[in-house]
Amino acid sequence: MIMTGYKHVNLNDLVIELGEDDVKLILSTYSCPYNKDVEWFLRHKAIEFSKQGLSKTHLIFTSYKDELVLIGYFTLATKFFFLKKSSLSNRLRRRISKFARYDNELKRYQITAPLIAQLGKNYTNTYNRLITGDELLKMACDKVRGIQNEIGGKVVYLECEDNERLIDFYRQNGFVNFGKRELDGDELDKSNTKYYIQMLKYLDT
Repeated sequence: MIMTGYKHVNLNDLVIELGEDDVKLILSTYSCPYNKDVEWFLRHKAIEFSKQGLSKTHLIFTSYKDELVLIGYFTLATKFFFLKKSSLSNRLRRRISKFARYDNELKRYQITAPLIAQLGKNYTNTYNRLITGDELLKMACDKVRGIQNEIGGKVVYLECEDNERLIDFYRQNGFVNFGKRELDGDELDKSNTKYYIQMLKYLDT
């Protein structure tokens, strides 16, 4: 369910409706000074990744001063990750094991699940004040929940920088830390860190 007052648009649908050039102009109005990777992805990679089916980006608009403005976005992809038994509580591990395959050789679970690959508000013209981070994250989780209602699954996960304030934000929204992933290749060129903290959430109905 999308919250009242917000318009949720699939980037791919918008490209079909308006054309790639016009959509690029809309995306160029997005800025996120606190996470330049989030800004760079939307401006330079989101359309390409959407066309290739690597990920799907969802834009959030709202009416402001009689104009429809872009206030945030999130990107979803399907990935797999590994999970050590010891990284979660017994209760959560039992719930997640229903959707995971245990690898005896690696001594850990392998899970395929939706990844919230990007998430960010638009700070242009203080549009970021028109939506909270909690609301934006809930929209992403609700989208995943809707997909899983059709195809199965209960787990969503994300990766973020090892930043106490950021990790606390996700914890307050029901995510738990289960490990970290070392970066490699071009990821290192675009990031200020050498690894990401991995966090997941079990989506109750």
